[in-house]
Amino acid sequence: MPIDEYLAALSKELWGPRRRKADLLAEARDHLTDATEAFEADGLDRYDAEKHAVAEFGTLEEVAPGYRAELAVSHGRRTALLLFMALIIQPIVWRQGVWAWTQDTAAPDSVNHLLQVLVRAVGTVVIAGSVLAVVGTGIGLRHPLVRDNVSRITAMFSLAGAVSVGLIGLAMPVTSNSPIGSLDFAVVGGVVVLPMALVAVQAARGLRLARA
Repeated sequence: MPIDEYLAALSKELWGPRRRKADLLAEARDHLTDATEAFEADGLDRYDAEKHAVAEFGTLEEVAPGYRAELAVSHGRRTALLLFMALIIQPIVWRQGVWAWTQDTAAPDSVNHLLQVLVRAVGTVVIAGSVLAVVGTGIGLRHPLVRDNVSRITAMFSLAGAVSVGLIGLAMPVTSNSPIGSLDFAVVGGVVVLPMALVAVQAARGLRLARA
């Protein structure tokens, strides 16, 4: 199989971050080109040299799984970064006394108070976890032993964290004893629900990539 045909078939077997996929295919092309030139130096014509280079590189069944795993880790790293960025803006929403649902009232709702405590605890854990996930996926890009597990763990953690924070964000205004206006819901929707929904979508894609 010629190099161009092989790489086109390999590209169809891969999905994930476009830039990383392009880099992997470029690296594969460079390797195959170098091998082809070596076979040509041994006396083979270009076509046969390419066939030998491709055969030496490996079949699609042998090569594609490793590339898919690397793309899954790369996607997981992006998801963890997105989760971290979405969480560091959350103090805007949960700052005490700024919004209606964080106001101190004469008879505070016990559920709302619990949610305020819970969101701070969950947020702290998820922020710490997202940082660890960024570090872990960075290691996973270089070490196959870590790579085999870190993408799935990162996706599951990001999905759970995003759903938890998003649901708590929706529940807090609803359970508040203070009057809630459209601006309050707009803030929650724009700063909490939308970013967490984006993280959840990316995490779900990451799970599919990790299972590929």
